[in-house]
Amino acid sequence: MLSGRRLDLLDPSPLDVEIEDIAHGLARVGRWNGQTAGGHVFSVAQHSLFVEAIAAEMAPGLADPGRLAVLLHDAAEYVIGDIITPLKSVIGDGYAAVEARLRAAIHLRVGLAATPARDIARLIKRADKVAAYLEATELAGFSRAEADEIFGRPEMRPAELAAYLAPWPTDEAQSRFLRRFRELSAARSF
Repeated sequence: MLSGRRLDLLDPSPLDVEIEDIAHGLARVGRWNGQTAGGHVFSVAQHSLFVEAIAAEMAPGLADPGRLAVLLHDAAEYVIGDIITPLKSVIGDGYAAVEARLRAAIHLRVGLAATPARDIARLIKRADKVAAYLEATELAGFSRAEADEIFGRPEMRPAELAAYLAPWPTDEAQSRFLRRFRELSAARSF
């Protein structure tokens, strides 16, 4: 990693995880394999912030640790990239196992449980699905009918979240991700 850390992908240690490496990597990994409209790639860092904002609308009373788990839902992609869902299913259990170990190490590093509680995991799935629908139709060229069939029609679309769908420059995505991480983890020591 740029921090100088060496991360073992098969047996990741929480001590080798740095939030700056995560923010740097996620800001440079493109969603939808980079096949999105706009002058900049729509990054996983921006997607993570978008999903966290959607989750906050769905569960307004969600405490900061839960919101932090939502923000970090794709954090493992800072080292393994964002693989589209159809390819993940072809790759199978090996990819899922590596992703789960990385996610657990990240969560432990930031003071969260290795895996999110069931209610948080469900919220993440719901918010991620809304984000995927909106990204697909607004950025990735899907028709609404096609997105309805693949993702299901989203249950919400607050107007104030539309700003998340304009791709940001890499540096902006990285700094916004780091800032939000620090806001949500202010009461914790790392």
